[in-house]
Amino acid sequence: MGSVYKKIEVVGTSTESFDDAVRAAVAKAAESVEAMSWFEVVEQRGRLQDGKVAEFQVTVKIGFKVLD
Repeated sequence: MGSVYKKIEVVGTSTESFDDAVRAAVAKAAESVEAMSWFEVVEQRGRLQDGKVAEFQVTVKIGFKVLD
């Protein structure tokens, strides 16, 4: 029988970059999810403040293997 995977969706934020926002999302998910295998960025957006970029936000789907 093949493997089975599950996906969760999380949102990461950063004041530095989209890359940092992805890393924050994955790192936080790793605290409670085992056997993570892949991620997919499904949305990028940001927050503006006083006409400037204040925050980068990413929605990330993370796939992980369902353990036996």
